[in-house]
Amino acid sequence: MSFGLPYEFVNDKEIVDLIGKPSELLVVDVRDEDFLGGNIKGAKNVPSRSFLDGVHNLVKESEEIPKVVFHCALSQVRGPKSARIYAETRKNLLPDAKPQEIYVLRGGFTQFQAKYGDQSALVENYRKELWEC
Repeated sequence: MSFGLPYEFVNDKEIVDLIGKPSELLVVDVRDEDFLGGNIKGAKNVPSRSFLDGVHNLVKESEEIPKVVFHCALSQVRGPKSARIYAETRKNLLPDAKPQEIYVLRGGFTQFQAKYGDQSALVENYRKELWEC
């Protein structure tokens, strides 16, 4: 249920099969300094602190990709905010573009790495010691 939002939440299981297929899925990781320690394989890091500066290019670069998934560490603030900005910018820049599915990864990278951190097909640059508490 999206409650009128321009994106929906997606679970990790729903995108795992598409990771590593750049013509089908773009993962946008909006973490800032906390990007250190690993990322979803092939994810594009567009830090939230500079997201507004790069959103136009991101929209143009991803125009033909059918699914775009945003996330931050927990996907509670930065991920959803970036997804909203992206969707609004896309609507304004590409009003006649074919529809694109825009998602926010439920639980963010924190939950994703806890489940898949040791799987190199899904996570790259992983540093387990940074995630252990």
